[in-house]
Amino acid sequence: MKKVIILGAGFAGLHIFYKIKKLIGSKIDLSVVDPRSHSLLKPSLPEVAFDGTPVSHSLIELRGVIESKGATFLQSAAVKIDPHKKNIELKNGEILSYDSLFITMGAIKDYKAIEGLEEYGYSVCDDLHAPKLWEAIKDFKGGHIVIGSAKSGFGTLVDAPRLSAPCEGPIGEAMFMSDYYLSNYKKFQRSKDFDITIFSPAKIFFEDVGKKPHEVIGKYMNDLQMKLLTDKSIKKITKNEAVFEDGSSLSCDLAIIIPPYIAPKVILEANLGDDKGFVPTDSDMRHLEYRDIYAAGDITSLAQPKLGHISIIQAGVAANTFLKDIGEVDAKPPKDLSVFCIMNMGGVEATLINDNTLFGGSTSIAFHSPISRMMKWAFDNELYYTKGHMPPIWAMKMTNKIIDMV
Repeated sequence: MKKVIILGAGFAGLHIFYKIKKLIGSKIDLSVVDPRSHSLLKPSLPEVAFDGTPVSHSLIELRGVIESKGATFLQSAAVKIDPHKKNIELKNGEILSYDSLFITMGAIKDYKAIEGLEEYGYSVCDDLHAPKLWEAIKDFKGGHIVIGSAKSGFGTLVDAPRLSAPCEGPIGEAMFMSDYYLSNYKKFQRSKDFDITIFSPAKIFFEDVGKKPHEVIGKYMNDLQMKLLTDKSIKKITKNEAVFEDGSSLSCDLAIIIPPYIAPKVILEANLGDDKGFVPTDSDMRHLEYRDIYAAGDITSLAQPKLGHISIIQAGVAANTFLKDIGEVDAKPPKDLSVFCIMNMGGVEATLINDNTLFGGSTSIAFHSPISRMMKWAFDNELYYTKGHMPPIWAMKMTNKIIDMV
């Protein structure tokens, strides 16, 4: 049987696992490697940070899921990949050989890149920082809130959109949900008790979407008296200030920052990445140089923006490419990319965004309704209770029909 390794069990890695699990024991000997014991469902982290939802509801235990299907789960980090010898050295000293390798380990959030961020700032990116943010927002006594993304650098080897921020969807949720909590639970008054300033390293906030989302998001920002600064790259966070690369600064009593995204060290050292370390692939999600290596998700050069929906599409394509390589039926998964997300805005408010203008399309939808909030609740619970299974295709088609009808 072919020895297959999935390196990383996030959105993309789990999706690939479910796509190829039927071949375990007949055509493939499958191992899944991840340094964590649990997969993290990142779409539900804003609820942890601003609603106090237990972080356990964002975690899927991996060993039971993987080994119940006949695969092997190895909880360890990869420290060396040799694409010529086709083996991987793990932190625990074990060396694994492979015939086919899926790289789905995601990107690294570089908190250390912003001076003072770990000491004075907060984030919503993982299960360590989101609970800390919940404690901070509960204890907030009022003042100036600064929310934004740090500037990330991406490679130029493949033809992908050039974005300044990996994804500003979490910024949208942070600004609206923090306003909702402070206004409705702490009974703070805007302008009097607190104000919120948003910054973006891009010239346009939400640079990955078109006209309609800008109109809807802009309207609610104006209604809630939020200030917006564009073309601003964060340099440093102090106890009382957010300092930018251009020398300007803002008074700041609570900083919520998405740090820069960088590639994992093991990819850089193996020379498997582009000029910034992200894995370059063709449109079939096969490595440009090594035909036995596939990649999907935030670790890839083509994943722009770094978004769960894009990770899932890429994972389906990568799995299908592998299946065709070993003689299985071509499933023809969807390949057309779009920015699809549901932005929780607090309470029953949410905006569903479906926009493909970044990829040359003409769809630009921003559907603001309690129905959108219900959809996000259903999606998050579907992921949790099905152990990372994506909703079926019919559910996505029904979502589109509901949007068209309304």
